[in-house]
Amino acid sequence: MPYRPSSPYAPRRRPRLTRRGRLAVIAGALLALAAATAVPLLLLLPRDEPGTPPVPPAPPTLLVPEGWRSGQVYEAVDRALALPDGTARRAATAPAAALGLPREAAGNPEGYLFPATYPLPGGTTAEGLLRYMVATAGRRFGTPATAEAARAQGLTAHQALIVASIVQAEADTPGDMAKVARVVHNRLARGMPLQMDSTLNYALDRSTVDTTVEDTRHTSPYNTYVHKGLPPAPIGNPGEQAMAAALRPPAGDWLYFVTVAPGDTRFTADYATHQANVTEFNERRRQEGSG
Repeated sequence: MPYRPSSPYAPRRRPRLTRRGRLAVIAGALLALAAATAVPLLLLLPRDEPGTPPVPPAPPTLLVPEGWRSGQVYEAVDRALALPDGTARRAATAPAAALGLPREAAGNPEGYLFPATYPLPGGTTAEGLLRYMVATAGRRFGTPATAEAARAQGLTAHQALIVASIVQAEADTPGDMAKVARVVHNRLARGMPLQMDSTLNYALDRSTVDTTVEDTRHTSPYNTYVHKGLPPAPIGNPGEQAMAAALRPPAGDWLYFVTVAPGDTRFTADYATHQANVTEFNERRRQEGSG
């Protein structure tokens, strides 16, 4: 990666499992009622009694990790439901699809496919599963409390979701998420470009820690090196911790950050200090490449 001292930067990581609210999503109220009543009764029956009905096996599940992009979700849905490639994407983008997205989403499900573990009972369809993900995001993020907290930060709920998606992509731990959120808010308040490589990676449909000067000139509206302010939509599907950080960031004057090594993300308001941190990061990358 070239030396770009003004770039707040955190390398991409492998997808993470959801941290909070691991959600058991059952398609349909009848199945939920059956799980709540029939199974406990079955467990009370003697195992060796002739004619005892067997306990039904648990349905297969689909895990959607925090930070996955919609394209990753679509591919996983197709695999989990044994559907032809592209089925879930068509269900999400077809004009007739009614996923229940809020008006601000403008028909784009990105950010609204809530990360969780979803059971897949028989008869589950791609559209039904995506609709449930969107409904779950609405229950988690579409509340009056969320809207009020977003307004306190000068954002709409949709804009807060965009911030949360950047936070999710840039940080691993709750502490770093909170500080990254503060960097985003501070830069927005000062009219500074965000210069987040995570947004550029989204524009280029990739995941990398190496960004060239030519990359930063890309004309995509998601390129926050070129365009000030937030990108037009979320860049992934954030979890609750990332959203909490976006809505209630800690006090701090940080404007820059770089992950020098795993577990060592450094935040500062001082440009010279950031330059030194970036130099150390580049040196580590050089050593890794030569090793």
